[in-house]
This record gives sequence, C-alpha cells and structure tokens, in this order.
Amino acid sequence: MKTAVEPVKGTELEDEIAQLRILSYPDFPEVHDVGYYSTLYRWYRYHPLSDEMYRWVSVTEEGEVVGHLTAFPQFYRIDGQRVVAHTPGDYMVLPQHGFQAIMLMRSFFRQTENCVVCDMVPAVIGVETRLGAEVVGDLKYAAKLMNVSRLPMPPVPAPLRRLLNLPQQFAPARGFTDRPGAEPQEVEEHVAPPAPRPRAPIPRPLQGLLNGGLRTVDELLGRGFGGDLKVEELDGFDDSFDDLFERVAAVVPCTAEKDAAFLRWRYGPGSPQAPVTVLGVRSGGRMLGYAVLRTAFHGQDGYILDLTTLPGRQDVVRALLRETVRSFRQMGVQIIRYRFVESPTSPRSTDLGRLGFFYRRGRRHKLLTKFTKEGLREMTGDLTNWSMSFGDGEAGFWLR
Repeated sequence: MKTAVEPVKGTELEDEIAQLRILSYPDFPEVHDVGYYSTLYRWYRYHPLSDEMYRWVSVTEEGEVVGHLTAFPQFYRIDGQRVVAHTPGDYMVLPQHGFQAIMLMRSFFRQTENCVVCDMVPAVIGVETRLGAEVVGDLKYAAKLMNVSRLPMPPVPAPLRRLLNLPQQFAPARGFTDRPGAEPQEVEEHVAPPAPRPRAPIPRPLQGLLNGGLRTVDELLGRGFGGDLKVEELDGFDDSFDDLFERVAAVVPCTAEKDAAFLRWRYGPGSPQAPVTVLGVRSGGRMLGYAVLRTAFHGQDGYILDLTTLPGRQDVVRALLRETVRSFRQMGVQIIRYRFVESPTSPRSTDLGRLGFFYRRGRRHKLLTKFTKEGLREMTGDLTNWSMSFGDGEAGFWLR
C-alpha cells in the first residue's frame, strides 16, 4: 500500500490524528481525551516560535492517517548564543506501517536545523540516532516515597505464605506501572503494559503508624537543611526571573532559555500543567532560586518540574528541597518524582539522599542532540555543559 508523508496545515486533520492516537495506544484510556491534545496545540500557538512548529502525517492512498510527528521549537542559550532547536513529539505510527516511522523522522531532520530531545523509548531513540542525533547522556531519575502503600510486595516464600495465610496474588500497587495514569509522558509508542507489581499487604493501622514515622523522619532530616533561608510560595514569575536566568546562562554553557516570559508561558494559565506551585528564595529583591511543583491528575504523584538556583548556591538548593517535601506532604502526595541533569544549578546526589530520595536506574530519559554548526555540536555534546529539568521541554508537556 502506497503511503506518503504530507505536512499538516491548520486543524484540518485533527479528527484523523485523534483516531490514530487511539489506535496507536489501545491500552491507554487517556488518549480518548481528545480535548486535552487540542488544548495543548492551542497553547503552543502562544509561543513566540509557534510559526516554526511543523507537523507531518503519513497518509495512505485511501486517505487513512497512519502516522504523525510534530516538531516543537524552543529557544536555547548555547555558549552565550540564542539558538532555536526543535524536538520531535506526538510521534506515532500504526504497527503495520512501521517504515513510516523513519520517513516521518526524516522529514523532521530535513526541516529543522538543530535538535534537542529527551527520550526513553529505545525504538524511537534508534530512529533518531540512525538519522544523526547523538546520545549525550542520561537524565537522573530520583524519587521519594511519602506513603508506604506505594511499596511493592517483596517475594514471599511459599511456606511463609501458607503460614501467614497470604493470598497468592495481591492487588496492583499504583505507582509501579507504566500505564499513563502513573506516568503518561513516558509512553511514546504502543507498548504492551507490563504486569503490575503486587501491593504490600500492610494493615491500615500499621500503615498509619509507618506513615507517621515517615513524616517524623522527614521533619528531622529537613531541620536546619538549607540554613535559615526563607522559602516563599510565589504568585507567578516576575522580572527577577530574568535576572536569575542571565546569571545562570553566564556560567552554564547549555540551557533552555528560561526567562520570565518563557516561565509564564510554560507554567501559567493555559499551560497543560497549570496550576503549579512555585517556590522561591530571594535576597535583597534578587531571585536566588526557584522550584516548580505539580501533582498528577489523580493527586498521588508529585513532580518537581524545575528546580534552578544561582550556580554554587547549594544552601538555596537545600532550602528549596526541604520546602518541596513539606509542600508535597501537605498536598497528600504519595511519591515524589524528579528528573534532571545534575549541574551547578541543581541538587547534588548527597542533597537528595539527605532527604530520603533514591535513584531509579530504569525508566531514565536520555538527552539527544543534533546541531548543524560544529562549535555548537561540540558544546551540546557534553552532558556536563547542560542545566536541564524535565519540565523544560517537550517531554514534560504531556504530564497530566
């Protein structure tokens, strides 16, 4: 069957693309929320580079849409230069038309000059690297347990199971599954969901006791962490965020351009992630650092979408982490998730470990780049040059 890649103009194929999304992800009911995707694309029209957003579909001779890809543009500050780079997203192809995955991505690389992408799906990464993108390194993935009901059930020997009269299987533990209700942004192609891990059969009275212990431990660990710096909950992003970004960009060679205008667009009203909680630390009217927090739609998972401080101010990092844990606990979050590139503007492993965060080795996103100019290519190809949080780019757009 002959298939061609064609550009998408306006909203003429939205219904067909929505149906493709449903067919591509039959195990994920969230894709039936067509309005969510329409809202996201309307939101992107307010980005200053919206005219440089490109979309393609693969269409059969009969007019059936069997593949789709969007190129999302964004400003980056690379070695002091303002640079535009695109990210491939909303990428899907029906299984029987797998070759179109390459054709769509080829259209992306032909149209765009530079590329920055965070991806975790091996098949997609394989296509991207085949067409010239290079893997720079892994984003770290830290998590913190806030409720023991999220613990997976450890293996129990059969004799002990019989002695304790335990069932052969337990109810699935939410938070330990790849279904998009837990972490929707990680699913970029149709993959059969893995079997969920069983829930630990902890009686409710004991759960309450253990969770109370977790709260007490958090209070003790956070005491004095970050010194006496005052952390405020902010109403939005004022001009002090411009000053902070310029001071960060003067030290860090590679970062998304996160000035006040970008942050207002990214997390303000109309954003797919709005509303968010913004924490900040100031001194003498100048912003020293901030954190952007968001709970998932079901309220159980908390995400640190961004945590950026003035380079070298680990006291600010620690104060923000301390208040982040406190804020999420007040929200009733059961687990905190944080993906980032470790840099002079981010927490260190020791900072996260002090507050009970642990690293997850699986399900990490990789940073890939492709830049036309040699100097930019060399600069962006070194992970130690980057400051990046999960919410900075396209990978974080799909978080609900």
